[in-house]
Amino acid sequence: MKILLVEDSRAVAVVMAARLGSFGYEVVLAENGQIALDKFQESAPDLVLMDIEMPVMDGFEAANRIRQIEAATSAWTPIIFLTASNTHENLITAIEAGGDDFLAKNWPESILQAKMKAMTRINTLRQRLANNLAQLTETNRNLADAQNQLLQSQTMASVGQLAAGVAHEINNPIGFINSNLGSLQGQVEGLLKVISAYEAADPVLTAHPALLSVIAAAKKSADLDFLREDIVTLLGESRGGLARVAKIVSNLKDFSHVDNADWQFVKLEAGLDSTLEVVASEIKPKAEIRKEYAGLPEVECMVAQINQVFAKLLVNAAQAIEGRGSITLRTGFDAREAWVEIEDTGKGIPPENMQRIFDPFFSTLPVGQGTGMGLSLAYSIARGHHGRIEVVKSVVGQGSTFRLTLPLRRPAGA
Repeated sequence: MKILLVEDSRAVAVVMAARLGSFGYEVVLAENGQIALDKFQESAPDLVLMDIEMPVMDGFEAANRIRQIEAATSAWTPIIFLTASNTHENLITAIEAGGDDFLAKNWPESILQAKMKAMTRINTLRQRLANNLAQLTETNRNLADAQNQLLQSQTMASVGQLAAGVAHEINNPIGFINSNLGSLQGQVEGLLKVISAYEAADPVLTAHPALLSVIAAAKKSADLDFLREDIVTLLGESRGGLARVAKIVSNLKDFSHVDNADWQFVKLEAGLDSTLEVVASEIKPKAEIRKEYAGLPEVECMVAQINQVFAKLLVNAAQAIEGRGSITLRTGFDAREAWVEIEDTGKGIPPENMQRIFDPFFSTLPVGQGTGMGLSLAYSIARGHHGRIEVVKSVVGQGSTFRLTLPLRRPAGA
């Protein structure tokens, strides 16, 4: 046990230090209250023996300052006052100053030894309590991670089922509609050729003015010249729309990767692009997308999970923008790692929230509009990939930049 002995009398201090040393304790000396504060912060003692009357700063003031220091860290160190006079007034003042006990300087060595044994027991209990608290903190952290992983698994399972269902229900009708439109386009072109062939006979019909008048009226009513161009355009746009629907389904499958949920080598920039398509309804009304891609090498990861991180960061960036702004997607890599940055021109993160943004259930959105689990899930996914997610910079009123960093290869044994 380490003891901080605060005593202005050098002679008394040397004697007491020798006695305490003979009991097997480590002793740090301080000759007044001011020096005691410095030594307390430097040496982190298990016990403080504090004289009361000292120059520069007395024992009561020093004890009070120690308690203020400890208040910021939730720590507690026993303080025993050394006194030549154990009056009621001194005892009350000692307790009010943050003291825990007192010890008369003229008490016999047996009393001192008994007090130190009691303090040793208290210190042992403190250590056990600290260890238990550390274990409880780690257990809570593991529990939060487990909850995150469970929610993440449930989320990805739901997305996967949705993507598989959408692909199954939409791809089949898309296929036959697209096929029918292709056939229809060919048939319409054939009909238009027939009409053109009939039009070649118009000079012959001049001998039959009544019939020619009826045909001319029909052409005018149908607006045949416009119809020739518009019907081909409509068919082309319809087939283009179907191709767009098919692309959305493909992007959703790529985003969720229902076909492969294992570790694999992928292009992160492609995953970022497919995720952009999936969350386009959230992004397009709020921001212009700018891309500064470095051409990343393939990265070994669970792509469905990484795409989920991209989705959360992109939606958060859009939600941070008031009015209309921009979101910049920036990538880079070195010999060991690759990273993706998502920078927005939103409202930024207040300094008081910076240390809490990755905590489970923390949200700045109104009640009912956010669970506070999105960034916590993203943080857990990054850790699960032996990577990290961090705020590179954030300025209130100007915007924020988040960076996801991943190793190029999964660590051996991971």
